[in-house]
Amino acid sequence: MARTIAKDHDQKRLSILKAAAKTFATEGFDGASMAQLAKECGISKANIYHYYGSKDAILFDVLDAYLTDLRTRICDFPLTGTPAENLRALIAEILMAYQGADHEHQVQAGGMSSLPEEQQTLLRGYQRDMVRSLNNAICAVKPDAFENDKEKLRNMTMSVFGMLNWYYMWNSGAGSVARETYARHVADLTLGGLEGL
Repeated sequence: MARTIAKDHDQKRLSILKAAAKTFATEGFDGASMAQLAKECGISKANIYHYYGSKDAILFDVLDAYLTDLRTRICDFPLTGTPAENLRALIAEILMAYQGADHEHQVQAGGMSSLPEEQQTLLRGYQRDMVRSLNNAICAVKPDAFENDKEKLRNMTMSVFGMLNWYYMWNSGAGSVARETYARHVADLTLGGLEGL
């Protein structure tokens, strides 16, 4: 007889992913064991296997859930103002989307290479979609500056992501107000740089 799925199955799975992200971020993917993951989750090792058959499967779900949500927030963000207003709003949205996900962010940066190539390809596709959204918002502010220089546009886009992506390293656990302030600084720098092109 097949085992029925518990009513809180999805909630438990999410709590496993959150705990796993913390463990992978602090111990490294290779250094983390299923026993450590179970302990961090507060469940037995046998119970964690009820939800996931392997550490690799957990790693993929951590990154897939994180990047899918991030991609939705960034790529579906409504841009209804002027190009400069839209860029400011998108930069703020990206930084706010990172809030509470420092561990997932660290795992994304250091753990993706541990996955099979086809899974990496899928996840990198999510990343490319997000880069394209910011790329388009930057280009819209001053399209003539990038008309014949796609490398310049890519460099500016990746520089903005660089300023946002590593914020957690020097301001771990920053709240919404601190993030909004920093997002304004990044937008000011970016728009100021665009004016000089």
